[in-house]
Amino acid sequence: MRVEWFGQSAFFLTDGERKVFVDPFDDVSGLVKRGTRIDYPPIAADDVDLILVTHEHGDHNGVGAIAGEPEILRSTAGTLESPLGEVIAIASEHDDVAGTKRGPNTIFVFELEGLRVAHLGDFGQAALRPEQAEAIGDLDLLLIPVGGGPTIGGTAAAELTLSLRPTWVVPMHYRTHRVDFLEPADEFLAAFSEVERLDSPVFETDDLPRGDRPLALVPASP
Repeated sequence: MRVEWFGQSAFFLTDGERKVFVDPFDDVSGLVKRGTRIDYPPIAADDVDLILVTHEHGDHNGVGAIAGEPEILRSTAGTLESPLGEVIAIASEHDDVAGTKRGPNTIFVFELEGLRVAHLGDFGQAALRPEQAEAIGDLDLLLIPVGGGPTIGGTAAAELTLSLRPTWVVPMHYRTHRVDFLEPADEFLAAFSEVERLDSPVFETDDLPRGDRPLALVPASP
């Protein structure tokens, strides 16, 4: 499986035939006008089968950045059919006060090339509820926010990761040279004995080792 990080929580994943894009961003000028610095390169993608939108905030729901006519699953919950096969959409919250501050968030779980992937969107709960963890199940790849502020921070994200025990975990939604309103990933990465910093925003899972503990992967910032 090929995985590419476009910044923030935007990921493109493909097994060579089926293609999915999660949380694309498009026009973020509204955020910039409010004083938020976010200047990742614009997304240019097409020939995508499915777009998944975890919640309706401007740096996550930019479906207009993806050309063509992909199927879109947005801000929902359920066990859903899609061009990838079954997608599990798990209701969660964007904050630690039952969604009353920042609203709902969807955790998406799907399979590509026989690998089970979970994207946590802007997960902001203090911890997973047991029924959410059960619905997520065993994982090969976890994509998790770690930058604090509107989501969980590094320590909580590390605890959540270690409880789910994925083979690989990729931090997202944290401070880089292109974003100034989040914390860096250092606190999260400090919890892992195995950390691999990549020299590209793209990686192939076939190239990655498997161990007894989660391997933290840090793609290069776009």
